[in-house]
Amino acid sequence: MSRTVKTDLPDHSLLHSYVQQGDFLDCYACTTDLSVDQAATRAMAFPSWAKGLLRLRNILVAPLGLRNEFPGGEKIGPFPIDQRTDNEIILGLDDSHLNFRISILTTGTQAYCTTWVHRNNWLGRIYLAVIMPFHVLIVRNAVSQIWRPDSKTQ
Repeated sequence: MSRTVKTDLPDHSLLHSYVQQGDFLDCYACTTDLSVDQAATRAMAFPSWAKGLLRLRNILVAPLGLRNEFPGGEKIGPFPIDQRTDNEIILGLDDSHLNFRISILTTGTQAYCTTWVHRNNWLGRIYLAVIMPFHVLIVRNAVSQIWRPDSKTQ
């Protein structure tokens, strides 16, 4: 039985300030008492199959001029931190084809993992359509790492 449920983005999330009509937004939640830093660290500790998919993505998009590396200062997993509060961390960046953010938000009893994508052009629309099946698998796995009692925070 899965402890990861699809839900709506909480009203108090910083991610609402990004959302425009027509953007992609999905949110998954689970029960946890972890801090936002612990939850984000677990969620972004991708398993080897997901890391392999990201490597494959980087090889395939290189000829298109899309980012292969995520520059910047502080990161959690492969993604740079865009914003942070005591209970929410927003990761992600803007690229030529799309802008994306991942929000990890905790309430003391729940954790929410939300992905927001704004497609900038036709390439962004195609890219999102191609990666969607993999996105769902990776996000559900990420959220399941938050609620697993045997997961170790790194």
